[in-house]
Amino acid sequence: MKEDTAISASDPKTRAMLYMVLCAVLWSTAGIFIKWIPWNPLAIAGMRSLISAVLYLFYMRYRKTTFVFNRYSFLSGFFLCGTFMFFVVANKLTTAANAIVLQFTAPIFILVLSALIFHQKFRAYDIITVAATTIGISLFFLDRLAGGYLTGNLLAILAGLFFASMFITTSRAGETSRMSGILLGHLMTAVIGIPFLFIYSTPVTTSSVLGILFLGIFQLGIPYILYGLAIKHCSPLACSLISAIEPLLNPLWVFLFFHEVPGFFALIGGAIVIGSVVSWCILSNRAVASRNSR
Repeated sequence: MKEDTAISASDPKTRAMLYMVLCAVLWSTAGIFIKWIPWNPLAIAGMRSLISAVLYLFYMRYRKTTFVFNRYSFLSGFFLCGTFMFFVVANKLTTAANAIVLQFTAPIFILVLSALIFHQKFRAYDIITVAATTIGISLFFLDRLAGGYLTGNLLAILAGLFFASMFITTSRAGETSRMSGILLGHLMTAVIGIPFLFIYSTPVTTSSVLGILFLGIFQLGIPYILYGLAIKHCSPLACSLISAIEPLLNPLWVFLFFHEVPGFFALIGGAIVIGSVVSWCILSNRAVASRNSR
C-alpha cells in the first residue's frame, strides 16, 4: 500500500491535479477582496496583475525561461487579460456567486469552440449539457434585473468565454509560450487598469493595501504558477472540472464575510450550471478512458 501511495504521489498527472486543486482554492478568494477594496474595478484588476506580473517574472527567471512573443503567447495573454478585466468588473456589478458561476460556463465554451474551430463532433450528452447550461444561465437573469446586475451577469459570461479560450490556447502552447502568455496577460491588464488608479478616487488605507497584495500574490500570482505547472499534464477538461471548487467556495467566503446571498433563481441556475458542467466533464473523461482502453 505504501509503495502504491509513493508511486501515485510521484505521478505527474497526480501532482498536476493537486496543483490545480490548490490553484482553485486560492482563486476562490477573489470575491472577498474585490468586494472589500473600495477602488474602481479596473484599477483593482490593473494593480492586482502588476503585482502578479512581478511575482511571475521572478518565477520565470528562477526557471530560466526566456520571454517569447509569438501567436500562442499573444493569444494566451489577450484571453487572460479579458478574463481578468471582465471578472473583476462583474464582481463589482453583480453578486460574487453570479460572477463566478457564470464564468464557470467556460467548459461549455471549450466544447463549442472545439467543435467550431477543431471540428470536434457533438455527442448526445454534449447537446443535453449545452441546453441545460443555457437554461441555468437564463435563470440568473430572472433575479435583480437592475442595470448593474444585468451588466455584471453579461460580463461574467464574457469572462467565461475568454477563460475557455485561454484554457484552449495555453494547452496547445509549448511551455515557454505558455509562461510568456501568462506574463503577457498580467502585463496587458496592468497597462489597461493602472491609469484608473488616477482617474477615479482610490483611497489608500492599510486594509486596501493588504487586500490588493493578497489578490496579487496569493489569489492570482501563485495560482497561475500552479496552473502553468498543472496544464502540462492535465487536460483543459480536467482543469475545468477541478476548477469547480472555485464556484463552490467563492460565494461561501463572500457570504461569511459580507452576508451576500444570491437570489432564489440564481441559486437554482447555479446548481444547474455546476451540476451540468461537472456531469459533462465526468462523462467526457469516461469516454476518453474507454477509447484508450480499447
